[in-house]
Amino acid sequence: MSVLIKGGTVVTADQTLRADILCTDGKIVQIADNINQPGGFKEIDAGGQYVMPGGIDPHTHMQLPFMGTVASEDFFTGTAAGLAGGTTMIIDFVIPNPQQNLMEAYRQWREWAEKSVSDYSFHVAITWWDDTVHRDMGILVREHGVNSFKHFMAYKGAIMATDETLVNSFARALELGAVPTVHAENGELVYRLQNDLFSTGISGPEGHPLSRPPEVEGEAANRAIRVAEVLGVPVYIVHVSARQALEAVTRARNEGQRVFGEVLAGHLLIDDSVYRDTDWGRAAAHVMSPPFRPKEHQAALWKGLQAGNLQTTATDHCCFCHDQKAMGREDFRKIPNGTAGVENRLEVLWHHGVNTGRLTMNEFVRVTSTNAAQIFNVYPRKGSISVGADADLVVWDPEATKTISAKTHHQKVDFNIFEGMTVKGCASHTISNAELVYADGELMVEKGAGRYVNRPPYAPFYDAVKKQAQVNAPMPVKR
Repeated sequence: MSVLIKGGTVVTADQTLRADILCTDGKIVQIADNINQPGGFKEIDAGGQYVMPGGIDPHTHMQLPFMGTVASEDFFTGTAAGLAGGTTMIIDFVIPNPQQNLMEAYRQWREWAEKSVSDYSFHVAITWWDDTVHRDMGILVREHGVNSFKHFMAYKGAIMATDETLVNSFARALELGAVPTVHAENGELVYRLQNDLFSTGISGPEGHPLSRPPEVEGEAANRAIRVAEVLGVPVYIVHVSARQALEAVTRARNEGQRVFGEVLAGHLLIDDSVYRDTDWGRAAAHVMSPPFRPKEHQAALWKGLQAGNLQTTATDHCCFCHDQKAMGREDFRKIPNGTAGVENRLEVLWHHGVNTGRLTMNEFVRVTSTNAAQIFNVYPRKGSISVGADADLVVWDPEATKTISAKTHHQKVDFNIFEGMTVKGCASHTISNAELVYADGELMVEKGAGRYVNRPPYAPFYDAVKKQAQVNAPMPVKR
């Protein structure tokens, strides 16, 4: 399909202008005033609306096997829900089991993702270490377009990376021109607190945030950042939820260290009172890690986003239905961790960010699309509106309103953490690879239409980092 978007106001990370956009063969081919084309083009009237780069969610978990079950959202339903909300690309996670070969896990996730309806890519988690992991990281970077590796500092006894694994993997990432990403929670402390709380009789969802206080996140974030500092590698901290972790990121950035921070839409808007809901099911539905925090943390996170110390917004979209959450009915430690959000991220951030004056429209584009494209090295193919870029676009109606509900969302889960929230500003049309895939409430998707996106390594930048490290290295002492 070829699409002509007429009469809209184009909003990118760095400019706002009135222009028409012509898309064909998957690409943006012309941006100009009053484009007129002969037949064969689907014309979209964007008068009174904004045209922005499609959203990029850099943190999702579709079809994830986790905690004795499998996430209810697969790559078909999850990417379709994303398109309904204006998100045109996800970066999901390959998470090998301990001792599982990285390439075996990668091939499995690629197979699962073949049914995606929008473009996708993968971070690959490093959950253990030996020579084969060192080798496979190289294969993934050089042959499969992977330029980021995930490290869980939590989930002891399952996928938690030890400090030894962290150090070896960070050093290997530097060699390859890849960026380490980190789930920052002190797994040893969480394990101790979980067991201590359960032994005192606390078994309900309220035990979840009590076992993962902000301090365990702050300690782990600081540790990962300092490991990265010593090795000279940039680092990306996922789902920063606590003031203490934000302070670690901000301090390092102020010292000139290359540190990136991600914040979830949910952590910006929801506080820990949800875990004290007298309805067990509603409380358990909010169990995710890190947990939702007391209100003062939301205020700090918004300031971090406004100041640029948090660069990206994500969802950690990982769906488990009520019957799956009920696996932990008698023990909060067994409640599968995860909530949804890929469909609603742009809506809630526009309503609570742009409409309140916390974010400008250009900043909104930056934190929902462009920064992720730049950090993960797919810009300007993604995250931009420029000739030659992929035609992944959202036409945004700033006057449209909706009330978010699990009864009407497209996500394959029976709960929505934003249930009942009325938002102003929604996607009216979504274009993916020059195909109109969502229009006025109707999805028009084709299973398997999504493409795997290769993300090249950062070799030129990393070469400069290594040279600078050599310049700054202390002189050996002669004896």
